[in-house]
Amino acid sequence: MSLRAEIGTAPRKASYVRRLFVTIADRYDLITVVLSYGQDQRWKRRLIKMAGPLTCRRVLDLACGTGDIALLASAAGADVTALDITPRMIALARDKVRSAGVRPVRLLVADMTAIPLPDACVDAVTTGYGLRNVPDLGRAIAEIHRVLKPGGRLLSLDFNRPSSAPVRAVYHAYLTAVGSTLGWLLHRDADTYRYIPESIRLYPGAPAVVDRLKAAGFAEARWHRVLGGLLAIHIADK
Repeated sequence: MSLRAEIGTAPRKASYVRRLFVTIADRYDLITVVLSYGQDQRWKRRLIKMAGPLTCRRVLDLACGTGDIALLASAAGADVTALDITPRMIALARDKVRSAGVRPVRLLVADMTAIPLPDACVDAVTTGYGLRNVPDLGRAIAEIHRVLKPGGRLLSLDFNRPSSAPVRAVYHAYLTAVGSTLGWLLHRDADTYRYIPESIRLYPGAPAVVDRLKAAGFAEARWHRVLGGLLAIHIADK
């Protein structure tokens, strides 16, 4: 079965993504640095700045990976809960939190389409590269809306699907070439990071995500270009 077919439906994508992130967890930080030309941390700091003052506010970080955004939110004074579906990611995040000396972060192994928190309980939801990877985007957005307090804010950093066909073709070709090389070098499997451009091909793109956020009940939603629009930061207020 081709990679495109493996992630072409929500159940297949869910299974594939679970297996993939188990495989790449210990290389995740390296990959984000390489694919972002070392800019990933700067983008994440920008996202946290857009969240506004976080002192004593409750923040939920979804698809937290190894904990970068959760750590930044905690350092900004927030009371942070972070979750990821991959146990190894949570273990790595826990090690980072211990080493960083920031406020404690509550870390959970959980699914962002079934958040184990009550309604209207957090002031902000953050996610880095989470919305594109989730098998059911509509369900994830609904869950985010549910757990946010009235006036709460969602902030999401992710790859974008450029609207220009020529730009999109070059972008996908670059990510495919780099991903194939890294997959072979790190895992002896060229398909490992080819998932990224394939997931972008199936992603609705930043403007369409704005539409979905508004349709889910967010009072305001917008997106900001990152790296000339190759990536995006979404902001949505409940």
